[in-house]
Amino acid sequence: MTDDRPDAPAGRLPQNLMLFARALRASGLALGPGKVLDAVRAVEAAGITRREDFYWTLHAVFVNRHKDREIFDQAFHVFWRNPRLLERMMSLVLPQFRDPGAPAQDPVMRRVSEALAGDGPQGDAPEREQPPEIEVDAALTWSDRELLQEKDFEQMSAEEMEQARRAIRRMRLSLGEVRTRRFRAHPHGPRIDMRRTLRQSLRAGPHALSLQRSRRRTLPPPLVILCDISGSMSRYSRMLAHFMHTLTGDRERVHSFVFGTRLTNVSRHLRDTDVDAALARVSRAVGDWSGGTRIGVCLHDFNRHWSRRVLGQGAVVLLISDGLDRDVGEGLEHEAERLHKSCRRLIWLNPLLRYDRFEPRAAGMRALLPHVDELRSVHNLRSLAELCEVLSEAPARPRDTGSAAA
Repeated sequence: MTDDRPDAPAGRLPQNLMLFARALRASGLALGPGKVLDAVRAVEAAGITRREDFYWTLHAVFVNRHKDREIFDQAFHVFWRNPRLLERMMSLVLPQFRDPGAPAQDPVMRRVSEALAGDGPQGDAPEREQPPEIEVDAALTWSDRELLQEKDFEQMSAEEMEQARRAIRRMRLSLGEVRTRRFRAHPHGPRIDMRRTLRQSLRAGPHALSLQRSRRRTLPPPLVILCDISGSMSRYSRMLAHFMHTLTGDRERVHSFVFGTRLTNVSRHLRDTDVDAALARVSRAVGDWSGGTRIGVCLHDFNRHWSRRVLGQGAVVLLISDGLDRDVGEGLEHEAERLHKSCRRLIWLNPLLRYDRFEPRAAGMRALLPHVDELRSVHNLRSLAELCEVLSEAPARPRDTGSAAA
């Protein structure tokens, strides 16, 4: 056995692997108890004679997505005691003064440092001296409600992301009701219901005719969500999936779709009351998460197979995407126009609008923009709350214009 093996006694290896998996889960990886058991069996089969073999053994078990590689690499070298990265991680936890003009701290490194605070390989000796407790500057771990509302999802720490998820679960959406084609009985309705009037006359006789009236039924319109889960949207799609789950549980007739290179209907999966179980089912059902984007192809699939099923009775459509298309907008303008004509209101939610100097230069953006009713930003809690307020008003679409409202 060489000297570069991980510093973890064999008797405590399963417990250390459990703590390591817990740290990875706190950093954002989707791991369960089954992964820990798989890791123990894989390490027993591969051995721990070389640190590099140990690294790639755990990597094969715990890393399922490309974006998780950086988190795993940072967490491994800190948890299993790489002195250089440990020094770097401790510099993120200790209070410090920073130059206001310096670049922002890497959110991945921040989440790993918070997840590993207090975790690490454990030895067998219970009398091992514990390091002194360090008071961490509150600026690293806490953000008050007002700052959290304005903070970009991309810049949130693990604790702030959990607070944001709790805030999203408390959001409520009340769409204004629209008139349908069906009628319901009403004593002062403007329309005479001849069928009910004749049935009433058969029961009471022809000499006691009473006119029965009705009026149109009103219902909240269906809500259809089309969410981009490509690699360029990965920082926001996870948080927006929580928003989609909240809307699904709060109201009826919510139809949710995700798309990257292909379209996937996840409405049934999001009806699970447990948000973690619902998102786990969505992850298993979606095979192109954090991949490329083919917006035109996916909208064509939706228009051809789903629009007549879910866009009835004046549906409101939320299109969540940054507009960056791998196909350079091929066929997108025609499909966006068809979608716009099939729904009552088409709202494009783009996280790139958080930049003050945003310009729709990409071909996909230019193809989409003329066919949406509203273009809004969706990058923090404040933008989601404003979206709920705007949707609650539910104004009629201005039919005399085809331009988008910025």
